[in-house]
Amino acid sequence: MRQPLGVVAGITPFNFPAMIPMWMFGVAIACGNAFILKPSEKDPSVPLRLAELMTEAGLPDGVLNVVHGDKEAVDAILHHPDIKAVSFVGSSDIAQYVYVTGAQNGKRVQAMGGAKNHAIILPDADLDQVARDLIGAAFGSAGERCMALPVAVPVGDKTADALIEKLLPEIEKLVPGASTDPDAAYGPVVSAAHKARVESYIQMGVDEGAELVVDGRGFSLQGYENGFFIGPSLFDKVRADMRSYQEEIFGPVLQIVRAQDLEEAARLPSEHPYGNGVAIFTRNGLAAREFASKVNVGMVGVNVPIPVPVAYHTFGGWKRSAFGDTNQHGMEGVRFFTKIKTVTQRWPTGEVSDQAFVIPTMG
Repeated sequence: MRQPLGVVAGITPFNFPAMIPMWMFGVAIACGNAFILKPSEKDPSVPLRLAELMTEAGLPDGVLNVVHGDKEAVDAILHHPDIKAVSFVGSSDIAQYVYVTGAQNGKRVQAMGGAKNHAIILPDADLDQVARDLIGAAFGSAGERCMALPVAVPVGDKTADALIEKLLPEIEKLVPGASTDPDAAYGPVVSAAHKARVESYIQMGVDEGAELVVDGRGFSLQGYENGFFIGPSLFDKVRADMRSYQEEIFGPVLQIVRAQDLEEAARLPSEHPYGNGVAIFTRNGLAAREFASKVNVGMVGVNVPIPVPVAYHTFGGWKRSAFGDTNQHGMEGVRFFTKIKTVTQRWPTGEVSDQAFVIPTMG
């Protein structure tokens, strides 16, 4: 039988302040646990409202608890002896810290980190559809999501040139705006510090020799001149040895890495330090099946730009994108937030035999 662990905790990021907490506490509470939620200090109000709604719905006091803070609150969770499991989503460096520290304190830990997802585009792909998908996947949510698609890998220079030709008019239509503007393509990044970080990566790509086709720096929105807005940026001729390619930018920046064949293209996501998601665009079923089977990445989309599985499956990457042995939510979430108890029973019938019960052995 599966039984609850007791008190468990979740540490969640700023970019999905409703969805990711609900991934965690929904499954944990359904399995019989009490849950402590430590949301991002950058946008803590939505998780607090979720807890208020759960209380209004009749959840008993003490079952879902929200605590605010930064590293001090995280460390308190990781060291508290009564907290039996910790689920985390954030950057890879912090994910590794949470995993190691929690495990050292005897906790079960799943810690999801960063990503650098790739889109492999074969010459037979529908480039009109690819361009539309890339616009949404690379620039949606201002690129601030671990399942963004910030790297496009067209196979062959002809495919690359044709893709850029289709991307440029679509990028010109993208205008960042306030979240209250229904016509805004996406909103600001989370902070002034993060805006500066993304712009530093754009400059890094230029310094490394990549071709900056569209420069999103210097964007200003009337009425929000001090807002943290960045226009869409597009790089071509990015190389795998560039730091701007190896690291997660987490902003509205799309990098194109040209490959000459499918084997070369598939090596890029397989050998990259991150392994969250990958997509392949093609009409060739054999190529798609072979790619999905062999690529060294945890979640694969076939003509699907953001391959997040539906909730009754699970979410989780490989390599530096995930630390721990279980994915989040779905049946993996049930396994994570429960422990197995095995009960072996024998019910004699009739007269009690004086023959002892012996477990069979090879002897």
